[in-house]
Amino acid sequence: AWSTIMWWAASRHRRPGPGAIPGLAGPGAILGLAGGGVGFRAMKALVTGGSGFIGSNLVDALVARGDEVRVIDNLVTGRRANLDDAIAKGAVLVEESITDRAAVDALLADFRPETIFHLGAQIDVRRSVDDPRFDSEVNIGGTINLIESAREHGGGRIVFSSTGGAIYGEAPADQIPTPESFVPLPEAPYGQAKYAAEGYMWLAHRLYGQSLVALRYGNVYGPRQDPLGEAGVIAIFCGKLEQGERPTIFGDGTQTRDYVYVDDVVSANLAAAESDYCGPINVGTGRETSVLDLVEALKPHASADFTPIFADARLGELPRSALDVARAAEVLACSSQMDPSEGLGITLESAKSEFAD
Repeated sequence: AWSTIMWWAASRHRRPGPGAIPGLAGPGAILGLAGGGVGFRAMKALVTGGSGFIGSNLVDALVARGDEVRVIDNLVTGRRANLDDAIAKGAVLVEESITDRAAVDALLADFRPETIFHLGAQIDVRRSVDDPRFDSEVNIGGTINLIESAREHGGGRIVFSSTGGAIYGEAPADQIPTPESFVPLPEAPYGQAKYAAEGYMWLAHRLYGQSLVALRYGNVYGPRQDPLGEAGVIAIFCGKLEQGERPTIFGDGTQTRDYVYVDDVVSANLAAAESDYCGPINVGTGRETSVLDLVEALKPHASADFTPIFADARLGELPRSALDVARAAEVLACSSQMDPSEGLGITLESAKSEFAD
């Protein structure tokens, strides 16, 4: 299984071509991969939230290696265009919500996937604060729907996209990078809902022996992340740069995060699907990068003033966050492969394409 994952990751991480920005990598377009490597066996895979940023990158990887893929997504935040290539190559989009139990049951009864990659979620932390009931209906209720439907219709293993920083909350200095053994202390309903959803997963494993794993991501960035959206500071800053605008920093900019490139997250999902491990696994780099560091890295590529505008810190903003990734290396034989400067360059190129369209 690992040879398949490394084959895919290596073929994505091509070196920059003649048109690359000096000091940064070239565009990170999905390559037309074929075949799955040594020992590969195609599977039936369901991806919830598959039209979104991370989900569509995962769908491309699954389709490229020959899997039969269906996506369930109501397209509220995702983009149909993210799936155009995958659909042309055989993936099927089902426009339904994971909160609709009847729709989930009908899909699983018909398709009977061997693996469910569960990325469908309400991801806006601020909306979770304003409307925790809605957040829980999607992030807890939708997950329960999948767990129960998978059990009733033979849906196979569930690989759940959870969250790292939002679950752990403010960890003490001696617990950064934060391991999975740290007792979660979420500071927003979004993190609390993800943690609760994990609890229902482990309950299903204890009661029914279901196979489930939760991947706790750091701050994921890369192509297809919305530069005009509310999530993803790297994409937002790249968008500001392309628009000739100054970035806004909430707080003093010294707050740190563990920024992990989307290809590395996809590789972790593929590895987790092949593993039989049940429990949480951090997916990140183990490194801290400050918001000020990001601004300084992007400044040389700005055509206008890129001096940050400072605004009041947001409620619940964590001062530091990084994930201990030892378990991912041990259990999944998986680690971050993308050089940060190259990943930033690919994301910047993606933002250029966004504003050129």
